[in-house]
Amino acid sequence: MPLLQIKNLKLDFGSDEDTVRAVDDLSLTLETGETLCLVGESGCGKSVTALSIARLVPSPPACYAGGEVLLNGRDVLRMSKKELQQIRGGVVSYVFQEPGASLNPVFRVGAQIKESIQLHRPRMATDEEVIRLLKLVGIPAPESRIKDYPHQMSGGMQQRVMIAMALASEPKLLVADEPTTALDVTIQAQIIELLRDLRRRLGMSILLITHNLGIVGDIADRVAVMYAGQIVEQAPAQQLLRRPLHPYTRALMDSVPKPGANAERLTAIPGNVPRLNALPAGCRFHPRCSKVQADCSQNIPALFEVEPNRWVRCPYWNVESEITA
Repeated sequence: MPLLQIKNLKLDFGSDEDTVRAVDDLSLTLETGETLCLVGESGCGKSVTALSIARLVPSPPACYAGGEVLLNGRDVLRMSKKELQQIRGGVVSYVFQEPGASLNPVFRVGAQIKESIQLHRPRMATDEEVIRLLKLVGIPAPESRIKDYPHQMSGGMQQRVMIAMALASEPKLLVADEPTTALDVTIQAQIIELLRDLRRRLGMSILLITHNLGIVGDIADRVAVMYAGQIVEQAPAQQLLRRPLHPYTRALMDSVPKPGANAERLTAIPGNVPRLNALPAGCRFHPRCSKVQADCSQNIPALFEVEPNRWVRCPYWNVESEITA
């Protein structure tokens, strides 16, 4: 049984008179010990999907309109508040972007990590355990750093503290939501390497949320590409990076700067991400698509398996010549 199964999840925001669907019929699976990257532009629904795993999206204003979110076979969307408290941290933990905004500036980092331990492993809430976690995430001289306030640490060190807090409860699933945002490329590489090492050493699963396809190949086993609330492509990471099939995935790949390239301008995807209350008819990507066909604005494409373990939401994924509608 997969550790995580999301089945046909539908998540709405707004009132009965004015409702938008932020996540539309989304399905994902994550095996024990596996890393899945959820990729897409800002506003496509990645973070909302991630928060739904532990039912952290407040309702209202959100409404879980359908589907299931199964953790170890149990549906999170039907759990009581007491059951949710047990799985939040105990089964799934989160690392959010911009750690400086997530850490409490008036408490020492050691106290904040110890609080996380206290919630799920009260007998282990000691300085020694805090120091062990800081060593685990690669913070030097942890015996002295537990007394630091967040502002005394760099952005990379703050993110390592956030990861230590997430690991304090020994979760089975770590959700890392844009963990390298606002960090320079050297620190980004260190954080990705840290996550990869922790997965290997602790045997946990990782769901990594990112808009940067450049880091996917370094950590992912599988990749799911999201656009306007829907999964448009899903495949093993190396297959997808070598040969993206959906036009949107290809456009994302083309927009990643190439080392050594002498291009005068960066490649960008034309047009804008559609507003959820004004989605185009038919395929949601067709107004920006280089492979658009005459019926793309009329027919809503299904997500179907085009090759073993490769799913694409485009009936014209293998059309090579451009045909403008």
